Amino acid sequence: MAFGRNLPLPLLAALIAFAALAFAPAIFNDGDTYWHVAAGAAMLDRHAILTSDPFSYTFHGAPWQAHEWLSEILMALAYRAGGWDGVALLSAGALALTAGLLCRHLGRWLDLPAQAIVVVLALACMAGSLLARPHLLALPLLEVWVFGLASARSGHRAPHWSLWPAMTLWANMHGGFAFGFLMLALLGLEAIIEEPDKRKTLVSWSVFGIGAVVAALLTPHFVQGLLFPLHLMSMSALGNVGEWAPTSFAGLEPFEIVVLAGLYFLLSRGVKLPVMRIVMVLVLLHLALSHQRHQMVFAAAVPLILAEPVARAIAMRAQTWHPRLIWTLPALLLGMAIGALRLTVDVPRGGALVTPQAALAHVPDALKTRPVLNDYGFGGYLIFEGVHPFIDSRAELYGDAFLADYAKIISPDPKALAAAIAHYDIAWSIFPPTSPVVAMLDRTPGWRRVYGDDIAVVQIRNH
Repeated sequence: MAFGRNLPLPLLAALIAFAALAFAPAIFNDGDTYWHVAAGAAMLDRHAILTSDPFSYTFHGAPWQAHEWLSEILMALAYRAGGWDGVALLSAGALALTAGLLCRHLGRWLDLPAQAIVVVLALACMAGSLLARPHLLALPLLEVWVFGLASARSGHRAPHWSLWPAMTLWANMHGGFAFGFLMLALLGLEAIIEEPDKRKTLVSWSVFGIGAVVAALLTPHFVQGLLFPLHLMSMSALGNVGEWAPTSFAGLEPFEIVVLAGLYFLLSRGVKLPVMRIVMVLVLLHLALSHQRHQMVFAAAVPLILAEPVARAIAMRAQTWHPRLIWTLPALLLGMAIGALRLTVDVPRGGALVTPQAALAHVPDALKTRPVLNDYGFGGYLIFEGVHPFIDSRAELYGDAFLADYAKIISPDPKALAAAIAHYDIAWSIFPPTSPVVAMLDRTPGWRRVYGDDIAVVQIRNH
């Protein structure tokens, strides 16, 4: 039993998560990774935060704030230090920290087997969002924030001010910090409803909330940075972006399995949850069903929200692991060995569908400086390669009207396509071979196809 209490489960969880993601090519299956690295590199070179668009030609010089500047600089530094292997290790480190913290924090309420099961299910639920992007780097902060709030409720007190620096870091790394305020509001409301001294509870949680707002304002963008997530969420065109699309149940995915497994456990054990905790889970489930990207938030937050009431309902004994040098030092050495192995082993890099490398190589250098009409998913790679795209994934820069016009262009609406070509003097295009635009340009006089493969087709306009 002594061994069970001392089993370094958080370290094991962190090491397994680190090794699994470090060698997973799929973390590069998103074109955003390219422009995030490019943005970080530009800021390192300029010694300044980007405040206008330096990348596209359609909005070049327009106001644009690099709201995820800290994550982007970290990604650029990792790339300069170790290339794409360095970016992979940085991303894997963020997941490892999240898994270790989640396991350790669950130990406040759950026993070892329950901790292991919950962490495995949570990581499985996150699988589709484990991409080399700022949201993954900010994931440990989400976990720390939700645990801090849940721990405060468990102790019948307001959250401690030591959480404020986590909010400041979060606000500089990813727009998901707004979720932290949602959780603060929900758990604060629960505290006011359930605690006997409601006036004192209201005051103490309000003081913490005001401090959290001040902490979130400590970014280069100040109030604009605080309002950015609200602006982004209000955009009507986000539904056309994959990660903002509703969760699909056309096939059996990890998220569905986790939700069904959780329902089975709660119903079969007859677990009775507090009303506010049920409301919180339903709010998070709604977000995850409305937008695929919020599945990761659901997976990180729900275990911490439900751990105490579930443990209390089934009389589970908590088992918290306390760090010991005999376990910690070997784990650190093993983690370093895994990292070194990742740098020396030739691991295939994913992201082929968002990386039209061969196609772009067939575009003459002189033509690369001319206006291009490109696929939304190719925008990040074009930016990374120094080509100014027509569009990329920075929806907040382009706005609803431009995104709606782009949707017409690539549908393709012949009039919208012709108007865009004339207005921007578009000289070439690059799209996946299945894109309707490719077939349309193949039939358009004055356009010819110069290259095509399974990833992309390049077409050139004759002048």
